[in-house]
Amino acid sequence: MLGMALAALDGTIVSTAVPQIVGDLGGFAVFSWLFSGYLLAVTVTLPVYGKLSDTFGRKPVLIAGIILFLIGSLLCATAWNMASLIAFRVVQGLGGGALQGTVQVIAADLYPLKERPKIQAKLSTVWATSSVAGPALGGLLAGYADWRWIFLINLPVGAVALWLVIKYLHEPNRATSTEGAALDRTPRRRVDWAGALAVFATGALLLTALVQGGVAWPWISVPSFAFLGGSAALAAVTVVIERRATDPIIPGWVWRRRTIAAVNLALGALGLLMVAPTVFLPTYAQSVLGLGPIAAGFVLSAMTLSWPISAAFSSRVYNRIGFRLTAIIGISLAMLVLLAFPLLPYPGQAWQPALIMLLLGAALGIFQLPLIIGVQSTVGWSERGTATASILFCRQVGQSVGAALFGAVANGVLAARLTNAPTPGLPDDLDSVSKALENPATLTAEAADYLRRAMDSAVDYVYLGAAGAAAVSLLVLIFVAPRRFPVLKDPE
Repeated sequence: MLGMALAALDGTIVSTAVPQIVGDLGGFAVFSWLFSGYLLAVTVTLPVYGKLSDTFGRKPVLIAGIILFLIGSLLCATAWNMASLIAFRVVQGLGGGALQGTVQVIAADLYPLKERPKIQAKLSTVWATSSVAGPALGGLLAGYADWRWIFLINLPVGAVALWLVIKYLHEPNRATSTEGAALDRTPRRRVDWAGALAVFATGALLLTALVQGGVAWPWISVPSFAFLGGSAALAAVTVVIERRATDPIIPGWVWRRRTIAAVNLALGALGLLMVAPTVFLPTYAQSVLGLGPIAAGFVLSAMTLSWPISAAFSSRVYNRIGFRLTAIIGISLAMLVLLAFPLLPYPGQAWQPALIMLLLGAALGIFQLPLIIGVQSTVGWSERGTATASILFCRQVGQSVGAALFGAVANGVLAARLTNAPTPGLPDDLDSVSKALENPATLTAEAADYLRRAMDSAVDYVYLGAAGAAAVSLLVLIFVAPRRFPVLKDPE
């Protein structure tokens, strides 16, 4: 749980300290890479760490991840300019990938199927609490101490986590077969380092194109074509390498087994739809409802309150009707909730979107957890790390695709609304509109109201797109996923 908290905190803790960091180090034009670099490193290393944990065991991978994360944190605290801080954030992310993926696998290793919902719900609570507390803690440290303490605070927490893991984590006997019956007495397998490098390079180029497209450069531009074309070429090279490898990083069975392939696609769509609440809801709360940053955070946090609770109770549902049907019910409810968001009145009150988020968290709690536990229960020890990593990887990629796609949707709607605006000189993109609404004194009352309505419309379309992503996930579960997951019995 401490390891999970480290990874979750550092995904959000930097956000409120950006003004202080930029004021000290400069580099305002590239500060977004403080987040993008960390996200890229976490995402592209997930498949690699998953395979390594299946090869060498969970404990050494988790220990290596914690140590690498702490080294990155210490380096971040010593950064002398923005370029060095971004580079050290990438080092942090390289360790964070091991934390995020391996903890989930260890939970499945240590707890039998009946107990997994409880421990997974606790891990979800840690993740949700850390993600919400991150911005507040970052703001406090930056405002009353120094922004470097944002990274130094990881050292004592990480040291305790490392000591606990080394002393108390005892892995169960490993199994060579997917049934988990025979003990692993075979020699260590060779690591597919060529495949690992190819996967890392492909993911880095693709996610860079998705994260920076439309931000650092236009979508239709030489950099976009170069990154997307390069990632496609590297993907082809990766396929060739993995087909020839004796023990590939991303084995073909990940996509040949219907259960895992369906869950990968379904949770990829979940990552895509999660962009609506996590990225656009705070902007909506501040720009349309006129709330401050802290109040806007509380609106979003309603989702993190109901998600772990519903996840904890999901076992009572899937033990009766199965993993697939439980997930279908959850994503169907989530789709209805997302469709309800555009029906909110304008300008509305804060409790209305908060209620929407509370219901959305409850729906997604009984959607995601049964799928993760279901997949982990269909594979043995020697495949569990790879299977879990593939799920998390697809969810992260879906989130990156969603950020790019829904950013284009929001900007397109805003541009359409502002093309024939009654007041000249209005901004025509999401960031500029947000900045203008932060200083309404610079606008007339009519112009400010028009901008708020334009923002309200843009976010409505984003939520409609998120509902479309939920519909895709629903169709995958109905037509691709097997009716019953081939669950393996827990070894005695």
